[in-house]
Amino acid sequence: MNTNVDRYNRQMLLSGFGNEGQRRLRESTVLLLGCGALGSVSADMLARAGVGNLVIVDRDFVELSNLQRQVLFDEQDVANTLPKAEAARRKLATINSQVQVTAIVDDINHSNIAAFAKDADIIVDGLDNFETRYLANDLAVKHDIPYFYAGAVGTTGMAFNILPKQTPCLRCLFEEAPAPGSTPTCDTVGVLGPAVSIVANFQVAEALKYLTGNHEQLSKTLLSLDLWWNTVQQLNVDTIRQNNNCICCKQGDYQYLDGRAGSKATALCGRDAVQLRQQQEQDTIDLKGTATRLQTYGAISVNEFLLTAQIDDNGERYKITLFRNGRAIIKGTNDTAEARGIYAKYIGN
Repeated sequence: MNTNVDRYNRQMLLSGFGNEGQRRLRESTVLLLGCGALGSVSADMLARAGVGNLVIVDRDFVELSNLQRQVLFDEQDVANTLPKAEAARRKLATINSQVQVTAIVDDINHSNIAAFAKDADIIVDGLDNFETRYLANDLAVKHDIPYFYAGAVGTTGMAFNILPKQTPCLRCLFEEAPAPGSTPTCDTVGVLGPAVSIVANFQVAEALKYLTGNHEQLSKTLLSLDLWWNTVQQLNVDTIRQNNNCICCKQGDYQYLDGRAGSKATALCGRDAVQLRQQQEQDTIDLKGTATRLQTYGAISVNEFLLTAQIDDNGERYKITLFRNGRAIIKGTNDTAEARGIYAKYIGN
């Protein structure tokens, strides 16, 4: 057997997989949105399976509290303040050098998501908020790209295959996003690592079925589980699309993709932090120069991807994480106006 496929021998033995399935995988491109708990497990499994091209987009960097469940990262990534997408790329290169991994360190928003998905055969959900999921859902429905949704919090998890024009879309299932702070998050109620792993592996299994052409084997139901209370349900949601007038998949109104819904300043629920995006984002920030300018205000750390600054502002402590394109995460407040003020004061307008 060709040594290039020796590593895939055990999955190629599966009925419906074989050489043809492996070839299809090798020629596929997967867009993975988010590389936290769900995304890191999914990235690991997709790379090991031999997906040819994996595009990972994530806005965040590795922190110590991630390591309990985000399987691609380690303590050295924390020490180096590496962006998650880049840390994942480096780790996956040591796992399967045959996979082309593209790391994009950026916020996912209506102005860039279409470019990220340009060559994608499918979209895999590694996200942590409804707003970006609705954005991904709009893109998937408008451009007819299968979207493999998943979510996990606490001890619970959900997953569903969104196949445009065939299944309900995300807005059929959840018509409106819950108000910020009204639903539990990993940062407010915690999360059980195995719950994340089970949901992510289910999600990847479905993605592999699709990419290898085994569409008849795809799950038609919404998976819902709670590991703590030992419940697993497969919910039949087939009739939801037929019986409603969904604003996205029935009316063709893509509010999030068009930029009419969503925000430029986002409070990161449970993290006492706000993310700020610039109107025109470009990699024009001189991180080293900015670090020099800010060093009199507190402890500074800088690498090729981002700058972190501990700022003491009139007795209030903030942590600014600044990326090359001007995007920033301001930790120490969940007030967007206050965060904008800190950004303007120390970074500039």
